[in-house]
Amino acid sequence: MWRRLVHMLLGAFLVVVSVQGATAQTQDELVRFYQDWRAFEMPDFTDHVPDYTAGAMSQQQRELVGWMDRLYAMDVESWPVSQQIDWHVIRAEINGLDFDHRVRRPWAKDPAYYVTIYEAQSDVPAHEGSVIHGWIDLWTYDYPLSTSDAAEMAARIGAIPGLLEEARVNLNDSNARDLWLAGDRSFRGQAGALDAFGARVAGTSRDLDRAIVAARDASDAFRMWLEAEAPSKTGPSGVGKDDYTWYMQNVHLVPYSWEEQVTIMRRELARSHASMRLEENRNRHLPALERISDTRNYDNLLNASVTAYMKFLEDEEVQTVEPWMDPALRAVNGSFTPAATGEVRNFFLEVIYRAPDAFRPHMHHWIELARMRENPHASLIRATPQLYNIFDSRSEGLATGVEEMFMHLGLLEGQPRARELTWIMLAQRSARALSGLMLHGGEYDMEQAVTNAMKWTPRGWLTEGDLVRSEQHLYLRQPGYGTSYVTGKVQIEELLAEYAIEEGEDFTVKRFFDGFFDAGVIPIVLTRWEMTGEKHPILELGRR
Repeated sequence: MWRRLVHMLLGAFLVVVSVQGATAQTQDELVRFYQDWRAFEMPDFTDHVPDYTAGAMSQQQRELVGWMDRLYAMDVESWPVSQQIDWHVIRAEINGLDFDHRVRRPWAKDPAYYVTIYEAQSDVPAHEGSVIHGWIDLWTYDYPLSTSDAAEMAARIGAIPGLLEEARVNLNDSNARDLWLAGDRSFRGQAGALDAFGARVAGTSRDLDRAIVAARDASDAFRMWLEAEAPSKTGPSGVGKDDYTWYMQNVHLVPYSWEEQVTIMRRELARSHASMRLEENRNRHLPALERISDTRNYDNLLNASVTAYMKFLEDEEVQTVEPWMDPALRAVNGSFTPAATGEVRNFFLEVIYRAPDAFRPHMHHWIELARMRENPHASLIRATPQLYNIFDSRSEGLATGVEEMFMHLGLLEGQPRARELTWIMLAQRSARALSGLMLHGGEYDMEQAVTNAMKWTPRGWLTEGDLVRSEQHLYLRQPGYGTSYVTGKVQIEELLAEYAIEEGEDFTVKRFFDGFFDAGVIPIVLTRWEMTGEKHPILELGRR
């Protein structure tokens, strides 16, 4: 009997070891495929200029079929769920490049694709929207520049004039009117960024000084070319309703069609406006929130907001709190900017300057980025930011969703008028998302989209300045980004409800959020699969 039991235990052990060995081998093969895929996705470079010429892009599109063949040849459905999830991340990226070749073609349609200079870090894992290969993040360098960094930047910035010459050829057949018109503003921005950078590093290197001047002049010349060509551009810039739905479900892995997202945005827009009005009525005898008016109060209140937020996460058992979270938030508090009486600042500053705690949950973005840096996911595939902003519903949906969730958990206890701001922010995000959907669906042009977003943002806080136009430009360039704040929020709410039902008496908010974060910054349908074992129908295998 004991001999039989020993043999059974030994056999079971060998099976486990065998499965673990096969699993490790499969993961290694998948990671190698992923690394090779990422190398393929990059265009060839000549003197720091990426090759987006028609011939190069046609060649890449032809070769893409072979990558799909290799991906679908894998026996993925026999793998553990964690590895299947990694496989689906890669599938989404490959579908993204396929969509770019078939529909978006940013290198041939979108002038802003050729912007190279980025001054500040985004609050999501990668740049928002389409970004050119070989972009330059000024914020990643140490200043004053070392000799080697100055030489590197001189070479990279020095490539901008040649890149913009190639861009004129690549964009020659573009007829995307709204994208073309918005490109003018993008290159004004790049010229301004180069001016500021030139002043910052002046005298560091003669070659760098010359490269910056040449790049600035080339950016201005390119902008004037866009302006001269703009009157001849008459075509649509959106991808259309059917392609939008395909992109959401096969690239961003968002389980809603264009039509369903319109319904969701309209519902959330109405809910937020109604909730705001009810809050206002409840608070009608309370004084209005005053804006922060000086540097000292700003610094004190923003720092106090971080302290209160970290205490809230700990005391209310919302999630596991790590030492690196507090400094990650404190580092991005910003600084006071004066405004004239009655002047409307950037929309989100109007919130922050009245009640920093109301916007604080959205800054969870920076905790997420710190987590990716301090405690990266064990899977390289999940630890690496996904291409094509596939992370958007997860990143923006979380940051938007916790504004309302944490309000309900008591974050704004004792600040009744701050609750109004939570609903105002949701209204703004729903309104601008609806405008973006209508742009892609061919229902609006850019001016109609801007007007609608302004109309439905409460209190006149979304002016026709840079914010509203840059947002609609981003959403046009990157389908799904404008809706991601709300579709992500809705998916997280659905997941929380489903997870709580399955956990029963064992459910806690902390268990939910810790599990959610442990899955990594991946599309929420994949997080749901890992947390509940339920595979969404949009993940069923199939090729276009």
